Amino acid sequence: MKIKVDRDLCESNQLCVLACPDVFEIDDSDELVVLIENPDESLREDLMAAVNVCPRLALSIED
Repeated sequence: MKIKVDRDLCESNQLCVLACPDVFEIDDSDELVVLIENPDESLREDLMAAVNVCPRLALSIED
């Protein structure tokens, strides 16, 4: 599984960070950082929550 971020859509609003802090964080420049690009299957539920909560639809999961 791989997480994809559309940087043109992402507003770094931190909702994904709240849903899945093991995979996402916002850096000092207010940019979204993907900490684990190929997360373990055990994180799928949290990643789905992050994808679903993104108001700009900037996140997706590729299997």
